[in-house]
Amino acid sequence: MLRVTDLVKYYGDVRAVDGISFAIPGASVFTILGPNGAGKTTTLEILEGIRDPDSGEIEVFGVRLKRINRAVKERMGVLLQEGNFEPYLKVKEVVALFASFFKSPLSPDAVLANVALEEKANAYVKTLSGGQKQRLAVGVALVNDPDLLFFDEPTTGLDPQARRKIWSIITDLKERGKTIILTTHYMEEAEVLSDNVCIMDHGTIIAKGSPRELAARLGQETIIEFTAPDLSEDDLASLATCDKPSDCAVRKDGDLVTVETEDLAPTMEHMLAWAGKRDLPLKNMVVRQPNLEDVFLSLTGRRLRE
Repeated sequence: MLRVTDLVKYYGDVRAVDGISFAIPGASVFTILGPNGAGKTTTLEILEGIRDPDSGEIEVFGVRLKRINRAVKERMGVLLQEGNFEPYLKVKEVVALFASFFKSPLSPDAVLANVALEEKANAYVKTLSGGQKQRLAVGVALVNDPDLLFFDEPTTGLDPQARRKIWSIITDLKERGKTIILTTHYMEEAEVLSDNVCIMDHGTIIAKGSPRELAARLGQETIIEFTAPDLSEDDLASLATCDKPSDCAVRKDGDLVTVETEDLAPTMEHMLAWAGKRDLPLKNMVVRQPNLEDVFLSLTGRRLRE
């Protein structure tokens, strides 16, 4: 559906996108992850036709391009991070307005049915909840029945129920043969929805693959997490001193302590002895397998929102 080869974008002397390449198959969800400043937004803006690349090639719908043209935009739908609709328009009027921009749009009624807003057709935008406004923004992105969709952080600020509704819409779109390029700050969202993930940092792609493939890169490690306030560097260094130090890595994020180990039983014995010497309760302890967030942290050294 879309292929990018050696894409480069400068802002002055800063190389915001540094020669990235990837390919996205049809009827799939492709997620771009990265900390702030990684180059995600610039990449999306180039693919959406908002910005021109300085070099590189884009192939979309089987056609090679230097930049996204109007004919391609006719087959694309875009959900921006923030959409501000006129508050005193009715929901159906907003959809009809955007439908008027395209040659062969879906009917407003069909769009509202796609995003479960039929009952709000005659409600003013200002009366909608946050989740309903976001579903309206999704509907506007679907009004031209696009083959390729860009969803830029579609669930930021939504409550869990509204977030799950957006997930359901995205899953349904994929099942109907649509291709979705997604950015998100929620690792669970990326794991649930993505067929493939691309992790960016400092303008380059540092890893790509399915969520399961990426998690497998951490090998046979087990993750142990617990909370403990006021641990010193000496405390953490002592905790990291396992029988085989190379098999036991420790990191701390606020009060959350994470231990990665390839040999769970001796690590747990060591951890319990370490806690006993300090009369330290290991609160909220969880033992689990690595997930996408662990991969992200191991590659970038930062959590996604940093």
